[in-house]
Parts: sequence; structure tokens; C-alpha cells
Amino acid sequence: MSAERGSAFLLKVGNGATPVVYQTVAGLRTTQLSVNGEMVAITSKDSGGWRELLSGAGVRSVSVSGAGIFTGSAAEVRIKGNALSGAIDDYLLTFESGETMTGRFLVTRLDYAGDYNGERSYTLSLESSGAVVSA
Repeated sequence: MSAERGSAFLLKVGNGATPVVYQTVAGLRTTQLSVNGEMVAITSKDSGGWRELLSGAGVRSVSVSGAGIFTGSAAEVRIKGNALSGAIDDYLLTFESGETMTGRFLVTRLDYAGDYNGERSYTLSLESSGAVVSA
């Protein structure tokens, strides 16, 4: 397996239509993905002093975060609207290898910052709602 460029790790937001059409969130410089799993312990007196976990149990979730330069793109405007309304929307993550991950996410944080002589920047955090599908 060869190394992949971070610039090819893209976050895209849906347009709310059926079928969904995705638009790349412009200006992102960094993107991060975390797959989270909650463990369910089934340790008993028969475990011989070792913790045992139940396979396939517990709550799974995906967290996505990113930071970039504000460009005013339609995708950024949609994310801001989702953050203000608390709407859960369709998102797509694409990777250089061609792998994709799709799911519905809630914007849990959207921050804007800017210096008087610099660009306006933003950071965002998304949390999955329901299944996230990898293809």
C-alpha cells in the first residue's frame, strides 16, 4: 500500500436533494477522521482474571474535524446553516485511494477566527448520526 496525500482527503456536504449531490468543502487545510467504538465488558468469575469483551456490541460512531481558510463557498454556507439550525445532513469523505465514507452528521462545533491583517479561518467538528458506510 502506498502513502496517500493529505490534500486528497476531502470532506463534501450534500445539497439536500434526492439523489444527493455532494460539493467539496473548499478551503480546508486539515481534515481528521476518528472511528470510535464503545466496549461492552462481559468479564465474569470464569474469565481467569482477564477482561473479556463482547464482539460486535456497543455504540460505534465517527467523528470528523477540519480546519481551513474561509472562502464563502456554497458548501461552507450550507455547513453554517446546518450548525445554526442543528440540522443533520449528508456528508461524504473521499480518499486518494478511491475509498469513500458516507453518512449523516451533525455539526457540533463551527468556529471562525481572523487577524486584522490575515485571512478568515474556520474549524469544524461533525459527529455521525446512524450508520456510516465505507466503500
